[in-house]
Amino acid sequence: MGTLGAAAVSAIAAACIATAAAAQDAPTSSAVKREARTVAGLAAPAQIVVDHWGVPHIFAGSARDAFFLQGYNAARDRLWQIDLWRKRGLGRLSASFGPTYVAQDRAARLFLYRGGMAAEWASYDPQARTAVEAFAAGVNAYVTEVKAGKRPLPVEFRLSASQPEAWAPEDILRIRSHALVSNVASEVARAQVACAAGLPADRLRRKLEPPHATVVPAGLDPCVVPADVLKDYLLATGPVSFEALASGGRKAEAPAQVQLAQALDAAQNEGSNNWVIAPSRTATGRPILANDPHRPVGVPSLRYIVHLNAPDLDIIGAGEPALPGVSFGHNRQMAWGLTIFYIDQEDLYVYDTKADAYRYKGGFEPMKVVHETIEVKGEAPRDVTLKFTRHGPVIAETAGHAFAMRTVWNLPGASGYFGSSRMWRAKSWADFKSGQEAWGTPPLNLIFADTSGEIGWSAAGLTPARSNWDGLMPVPGDGRYEWAGLMPGAQLPAAHNPPEGFFATANEMNLPAGYPDESRHVGFEWGDRSRINRIKEVLATTPKATLADSMALQTDSHDDLSRRTIALLAHVSSADPEVARAIELLRSWDNDETTASAAAAIYQVWATNHLGHTVVASATPQAARVLVGSGQLDAVISYLETPEAAPTRDAILLGSLGAAVTELKNRLGPDMATWSWGRLHHARFEPAAAVLADSQLAEQMATGTLQIPGSASSPRAATYRPSDFRQTAGASVRLVMDVGAWDNSVAVNTPGQSGDPFSPHYRDLFPLWATGAYIPLDFSRAAVNRDAETVISLEPAK
Repeated sequence: MGTLGAAAVSAIAAACIATAAAAQDAPTSSAVKREARTVAGLAAPAQIVVDHWGVPHIFAGSARDAFFLQGYNAARDRLWQIDLWRKRGLGRLSASFGPTYVAQDRAARLFLYRGGMAAEWASYDPQARTAVEAFAAGVNAYVTEVKAGKRPLPVEFRLSASQPEAWAPEDILRIRSHALVSNVASEVARAQVACAAGLPADRLRRKLEPPHATVVPAGLDPCVVPADVLKDYLLATGPVSFEALASGGRKAEAPAQVQLAQALDAAQNEGSNNWVIAPSRTATGRPILANDPHRPVGVPSLRYIVHLNAPDLDIIGAGEPALPGVSFGHNRQMAWGLTIFYIDQEDLYVYDTKADAYRYKGGFEPMKVVHETIEVKGEAPRDVTLKFTRHGPVIAETAGHAFAMRTVWNLPGASGYFGSSRMWRAKSWADFKSGQEAWGTPPLNLIFADTSGEIGWSAAGLTPARSNWDGLMPVPGDGRYEWAGLMPGAQLPAAHNPPEGFFATANEMNLPAGYPDESRHVGFEWGDRSRINRIKEVLATTPKATLADSMALQTDSHDDLSRRTIALLAHVSSADPEVARAIELLRSWDNDETTASAAAAIYQVWATNHLGHTVVASATPQAARVLVGSGQLDAVISYLETPEAAPTRDAILLGSLGAAVTELKNRLGPDMATWSWGRLHHARFEPAAAVLADSQLAEQMATGTLQIPGSASSPRAATYRPSDFRQTAGASVRLVMDVGAWDNSVAVNTPGQSGDPFSPHYRDLFPLWATGAYIPLDFSRAAVNRDAETVISLEPAK
């Protein structure tokens, strides 16, 4: 399947906006399906109106009932997904799936929040506790109906011979391992490179911004950090696999260095785009706010779009389905969006040990030892031991050493994305800033627009204050390297009504000029500038922006980094006619990675599978090459642009491009005229539980295959596996909001809203997402009624 061009995207946008504008007092159609239910725990009559695209609009008599029904509805649509999220996060997989998961359960328990719940509740909006308690009660109400046979048990429970469990409200906040924090994996990689070949050998693995010289911290021997030091951390934060359960044995484990490389690759793909445009630069004179968070893509979708309406609450947007409220979206007065802002929120501490004590300030301090019991399906419970230092959980031990991770996860207020609770009723820049200053995790670029025409941006997140080190390597845990508390949120950069008339972020280093990062050590590892350069280029040249412009920009497939790469070929020629033809195609290319483009196929295969490896082999000491891998593409290109690379540059470019042409001939055939990026780059989503199903059911659980434009370096952000070019990460959801004329707003999820493989809303949005189309984000009751597909009327149980 191909992609829609700009004209088609604009036509779809216009149709969406016109349809929304047509809704005034539209009654609910007589063709709408209707259900009536009684629900235990509901306080007053309410409705869930599901529109044609599977988006639920919840109308309740109170905010408490709205959150209750959000939990009930999340279980209705995504019970397997949210139940698995809870079991994974709490370390309860073994109770449902058996002994294969004991190690993962133990690892997960190391990273649970173990502080006081009073401080935790106080860290969020004053009404957040009501929301969490009601949401958990709603989930439990649906689970009770399932267990009573009133509602169907999702097929994945049958495949895994398991049952859903009841929730406690505290479960939602105590689970931290879904929140994106960094940079412990990079610390470990840098230490291993330093041990193997010295710190200069790390320059191609990760570019540091602002420019910064790293040193090995005094007292650290980087060679004492074992290769598998992050085994528990990666288990705790990784997905749940059912391959071992399907085969009846243990899943083959990749070598520690491979696991570390995979974790680093995944972390670099956790990004997003967002931008906000002032009324002075839009066609309507109203602000536009656009957001497309980039995360792993799969089925069910990571995100869920939902609308909650009550007398004192009216919010619509997206978030993770196991969490109450929305993480980004809008209320009646204000819209907000998010992308990752790479605050360094993790540190690895290295200790000298004697038994269960570690050296600290001239003495030995005992670890806190916690004994817990893990329930195991079909077997006796397992007793496990968890150890903690004053800095955090002990994640590895060797003879004479222990390694613990300090992370903001351990602090009150660090439940992932739940800082958004302060945005649900916010109305102004002052309210937004108040929420920003209290934000915990993940660290974010928060953007803002309100109906008065104000716009803005602020970085947000718990920021460790490191006075005497930069956070880029592990440090001794003997007391020399301590956080001096947290940096006040007000010291993070912000912009209110910027003079440019817009503000955009894409995970790039966006600390403003003069910001004292050398003393504050906010972070040095960021996304490259490819996406933000293209986004700013388009916004700056669009004086009267429309919603359709933002929709097209979210799915834009121009690769800015390829411009720098191809510029290196300006004076290069080849005697090989096929390589010469490839150079010609690249030089004449417009850098747009459409599915029909042969040049895009050549560039991506070259840049991803060959160029980096060739540069690393040439410029990195052999002892560190496995650790550096193919390098970070931005760092590789930056190196090739230096005079240092000049003597070998042409040979590197021609040799790696020749290898790419050979790979393409093997994959796509000898005729370059038939090559296209879409023949390689594709999306197909298969849930983890599909390995438990027979072939027919497994195919029902998959989405099918579609060609996808773009790459990780285009605004579309379509990251893929280099082995087969299947998309692995990208926009989990897209929102474009017309601030103040809310019914004009549009969105799209992928592949669908439902987690039920037999639901029409399981994969119905997949082709829209793939081709750059959108659905209306209905907000008024009239618009919701117009687009209603199913109305579920709910009454309290007597």
